[in-house]
Amino acid sequence: MVQIGYTMMTEQAGPRDLVDHVVRAEETGFDFSVTSDHYAPWLTSQGHAPYAWSVLGAAAQATSRIPLMTYVTCPTVRYHPAVVAQKAATMQLLSEGRFRLGLGAGENLNEHVVGHGWPGKNTRHEMLTEALEIIRALFDGGKVTYHGNHFEVDAAKLWDLPEQAPPIGVAVSGERSCEIAGRLADLVIATEPKGELISSFEKHGGKGKPRVGQLPICYDPDRDAAVKRAHDQFRWCAGGWKVNSELPDPEGFAGATQFVRPEDVAETIPCGDNVDDFVEAVRPYAEAGFDEVAVVQVGGDHQREFFDWAGKKLLPALREL
Repeated sequence: MVQIGYTMMTEQAGPRDLVDHVVRAEETGFDFSVTSDHYAPWLTSQGHAPYAWSVLGAAAQATSRIPLMTYVTCPTVRYHPAVVAQKAATMQLLSEGRFRLGLGAGENLNEHVVGHGWPGKNTRHEMLTEALEIIRALFDGGKVTYHGNHFEVDAAKLWDLPEQAPPIGVAVSGERSCEIAGRLADLVIATEPKGELISSFEKHGGKGKPRVGQLPICYDPDRDAAVKRAHDQFRWCAGGWKVNSELPDPEGFAGATQFVRPEDVAETIPCGDNVDDFVEAVRPYAEAGFDEVAVVQVGGDHQREFFDWAGKKLLPALREL
């Protein structure tokens, strides 16, 4: 059975609301939760970007059962990997073992703000590999000194380590990232239900490891309103990751998606309240081999009614997959 998760979308809600949302997700019966980690929203209409790690700390104290996970943090530009390791270890302690560290090569949208530029794809993969090596070494305990092509670590040590280090997930979109994930990660993360990603991950050492996907959805009893909201806030999904990783700001995403129509968005994001439409959108993930799928309910102001519907109709239907 595919586990169904809930996404705390930092781009569409403020910090207190996000914590309230994950509390409701736990009460509703979602199997796990994930949290985006953004410095800016994709589009201005989303309107938010609080610091994800503060939200996670509060969420750990406000909940007691639901697992927490970054989906995903970039440990290479905005954050140094030694600091990411410290944050993740602390989160594992605060959550009493419910935290997983999801990592990825990042997007220009969030990383350019520190003024270090945005490296090319091959360099980003090199940086991610070094970051993973550093984080794993720090999770092992002891003092770590590291001299890489991209990162230096000078006698660093994590003084508060959990008994069980947070499992590390790596986001994938192609062969190179699948190789990194298969070799260095405990689980794989993807936003598209592509079986070839799972096959490549397994080929490079990921066989038997968890596979976590994500799917945006837009529940609303008024389907037209749902389609309008999904287009307003999530049409950036139409760009694909090769484009989305390079654009620097919400204005860039607005320009790049100016010709995306509401009906185009509705073809990829299930909208309305017909449960069968949502089940059919999740099904390709199950068929591709994903163990877990985290849904994103589009619209920060439309979460409460979503939880009521999800608990009564969506989750029971999805658990029949």
